[in-house]
Amino acid sequence: MQIKVENLQYVYSQGTAYEKQALRDINFEIGGGEFIGIIGHTGSGKSTLIQHLNGLIKATSGKILVDGEDIYKDGYNFKNLRNKVGLVFQYPEHQLFEETVLKDVCFGPKNQGLTEEEALERAKAALALTGLAEEFYEASPFELSGGQKRRAAIAGVLAMEPEVLILDEPTAGLDPAGRDDILEQIAHLQRERQITVILVSHSMEDIAKYAQRLIVMNRGKLLFDDTPKKVFTHYRELEEIGLSAPQVTYIMHDLQERGFGVSAEATTVSEAAAEIIKALEKTHDS
Repeated sequence: MQIKVENLQYVYSQGTAYEKQALRDINFEIGGGEFIGIIGHTGSGKSTLIQHLNGLIKATSGKILVDGEDIYKDGYNFKNLRNKVGLVFQYPEHQLFEETVLKDVCFGPKNQGLTEEEALERAKAALALTGLAEEFYEASPFELSGGQKRRAAIAGVLAMEPEVLILDEPTAGLDPAGRDDILEQIAHLQRERQITVILVSHSMEDIAKYAQRLIVMNRGKLLFDDTPKKVFTHYRELEEIGLSAPQVTYIMHDLQERGFGVSAEATTVSEAAAEIIKALEKTHDS
């Protein structure tokens, strides 16, 4: 599935005293099977941007083309778009509403026109993919822990078999173990199903570990769009807009400045360890 954003602009409360431009001339393309990270400070426009991608918000001007078709043309099928582009909000447990977890996850497939049996099959498969144990299928969603609620909400979107999965801070408020577990499951899903994943996150470490491509938003504009390694070389510029790079980036730059022969492009602990070992071996050999 291909998504192309052209000259996208969005203005909140246009024509009133509260008018505010949230997006300014945004241009980018998304190809099938990508894992994309989006970062930006609060108010940068990242959440507004992702809500445009499945038609929840209509642009003030500009175009969004999905597989070459303009979603703003008359008669466009938004229901079909939202089946293909699934959005999990920042606190996805607020999307839960049914009596049981299984019924909740079945809601989307049934709304797509599937039979009860087909919806159950989809729901169970989606729940299994997110790692939620069967013992919770008949439980009330509101009795689950925070991490379990996230899994159930993500399963509800996955059961609709979207081609694009958008997650807005899916690990907000979770402990480190819960956060890592959910992100590992999402990465596994992306690899297994070859779906496109768009992850909005404040964690530079998470973005560096999982995303293949990184979009940086600042004051409604697209500031960077490149690989995480390339974007994090601009860590000083990121600091100027209230962001940062992974801690490893600072360590590697510090080592490099002190004359240690390492690449400063390492963005994960494993990459940094490999670079340091390589540099130590060179020093030993010489």
